[in-house]
Amino acid sequence: MIILLFSAHISSCQKNNSRQMTDPVPNITNPVPGNTDTTKKAFTWLALGDSYTIGHNVPAEDSYPNQTIGLLKKDSVNGEVKIIATTGWTTADLKNGIRNQETAGALLTRYDVVTLLIGVNNEYQGIPIDIYKTEFEELLKKSIVFAGDNAKHVIVLSIPDWSVTPFASGRDRDKISKEIDDYNTINKGFADQYSANYLDITPWTREAATDPSLLAPDKLHPSGKEYARWAASLEGLIKKILTK
Repeated sequence: MIILLFSAHISSCQKNNSRQMTDPVPNITNPVPGNTDTTKKAFTWLALGDSYTIGHNVPAEDSYPNQTIGLLKKDSVNGEVKIIATTGWTTADLKNGIRNQETAGALLTRYDVVTLLIGVNNEYQGIPIDIYKTEFEELLKKSIVFAGDNAKHVIVLSIPDWSVTPFASGRDRDKISKEIDDYNTINKGFADQYSANYLDITPWTREAATDPSLLAPDKLHPSGKEYARWAASLEGLIKKILTK
């Protein structure tokens, strides 16, 4: 079952003076049916992130958390995911979002799996990369706590490269791509340092330069087809984690 805490509509940043890539809308709860088999206890998954985690501009069933749950269900692995994410969120926004959920008593003390994908809006908004470095490490350490102090139950996903999308037209694509690489060097370094799992999806997202089917209708975010590749890899990682 997917428990979606946050969602958002599309809005081109060119039409807004804010530095968010798209505009968030009020938070909503949107449960999605999962495996109803109650013979096995469902594993719990906390997915932390931004627009990529909620599957901005694709149907709910095409988001990568939902597709991953669907694949696992086919393998008789029952699970549910709680998502804390909103379009446009930076590392600071995600920290606040987690804090608000903790204050509201809406989080478990331990999850079987925790995923973390954050940083594209730091890069887009031109926030100093040293701030990302500090705040990402804080978020990763928090993720490990949520995973029962077991870093091997945490998966860090790399940041997609939006420089190849039509949304980046008129911008310095090489500069964007290099900055994405710099950000991913940081999050990979911390994943290695803390012995967390790391899923590098960035090379796949760069294929959108020649394959428009990998993009959502907004020509910025990934399509369900792209998310399916992430889900296939996550399925394998999660199955390994659950056996440890």
